[in-house]
Amino acid sequence: QLQLVESGGGLVQPGGSLRLSCVASGPDFNHYSIGWFRQVPGKEREGISCIGPSGSSMGRFSITRDNAVKTVYLEMNSVTPEDTAVYYCAADKFRVCITILDITTQDAMAHWGDGTLVTVSS
Repeated sequence: QLQLVESGGGLVQPGGSLRLSCVASGPDFNHYSIGWFRQVPGKEREGISCIGPSGSSMGRFSITRDNAVKTVYLEMNSVTPEDTAVYYCAADKFRVCITILDITTQDAMAHWGDGTLVTVSS
């Protein structure tokens, strides 16, 4: 069973940058695709970026992984107030990134973290 913990959220000014971390515990981390999602109250969960087991990635923000420390990073640059949301990471062994980014419901990925709040405001 994989457990995920997000960190790095907080208040950032428009145009600024933020790095989010997703730390995993449990076996076979390097076999999982990891996606970052965000959700605003009243709206569907939205896929942001994803990285596969081989390190191939896609999405609007840069995503990297360090399998040695079981961590995936999301580098958010040039943020705007529209990027304000709770950001979640999620893991799945059997999905590929091109489908992961279309996911809008929690039951579509095997493991989720509890989220970290990002607020973009001056």
